[in-house]
Amino acid sequence: MDILAAAIDAENRIRPHLPPSPLVRSEALSREVGAEVYLKLESLQPTGSFKVRGALNTVLSLDDAARSRGVITASSGNHGAAVAYALSLTGAPGTVYVPEHASAGKVAAMRRLGATVVASGDDSLLSEHAARAAAQTAGRVYISPYNDSRVVAGQATAGLEIGRALARIDAAFIAVGGGGLVAGAGGALKALHPGIRVIGCQPANSQVMAASVAAGRMLDLPSAPTLSDGTAGGVESDSLTFPLVQQIVDGFELVPEAEIAEAMRWCLAREHVLAEGAAGVAVAALLRQRELWRGKTVVVVICGGNVDAETLAIVLRVG
Repeated sequence: MDILAAAIDAENRIRPHLPPSPLVRSEALSREVGAEVYLKLESLQPTGSFKVRGALNTVLSLDDAARSRGVITASSGNHGAAVAYALSLTGAPGTVYVPEHASAGKVAAMRRLGATVVASGDDSLLSEHAARAAAQTAGRVYISPYNDSRVVAGQATAGLEIGRALARIDAAFIAVGGGGLVAGAGGALKALHPGIRVIGCQPANSQVMAASVAAGRMLDLPSAPTLSDGTAGGVESDSLTFPLVQQIVDGFELVPEAEIAEAMRWCLAREHVLAEGAAGVAVAALLRQRELWRGKTVVVVICGGNVDAETLAIVLRVG
């Protein structure tokens, strides 16, 4: 997959509907790390997450007949809301399969955007299997959260925006679940800044992609509960993102729950940014590696800001 070419094509498709998200210098993190630290605020997207990029690119790539039949997708929250938002722009129907433990706030957001929501399975991978089967039975298009070249191309547009905005980037910290964001945005960044190091950031409680890359094959591993619900769960064994992640990610940082919570509090108190758990993973990963990046230029992708009130209360209370 030529990620740069695919990203440029996707950008042309989604730009009439989606302007670039802000890229801001973080004074607090720059001081803390001793580096020039920039935050890519995907939390300010219309659905509060980077996922709208891939969803829009995919839905707008469909022909009228496929859209009119409606689409089916699977999501722990953000991708489902993004697909629902993209469908709302075209008036097409959609159904989202979610894990039984999906965030209540994210499920409510999907429904507000007009999607039908079906709870199925206790892991995101099981929801994906159920959604694929339902789409095949109904003759409708299935949109994977990550295992789709159009989705990866859409996420890559974030990397285009970052890469064009900064003359120098030494490292990018990007949360990893199914790998769509790190493959797309990381791949675009490497095409524009060949010397950059892409750090994949995962919760220690759900490190499927990191463990799979280490093993050289996609593993079926259990995940423990995590604040980073957007990156939690299994990954399809044939995912096109796996070989891309193997090529693009230079190393992984696994973050314990206490540090994810601390990073979420840091973002709120010091950056005035509401960061969901997956974004907290990326911030915490940089803080864990701060000695490596002193004097460098670093970008942290704040991949989403969708935190429900109950989770936020727990994070603030713990602090």
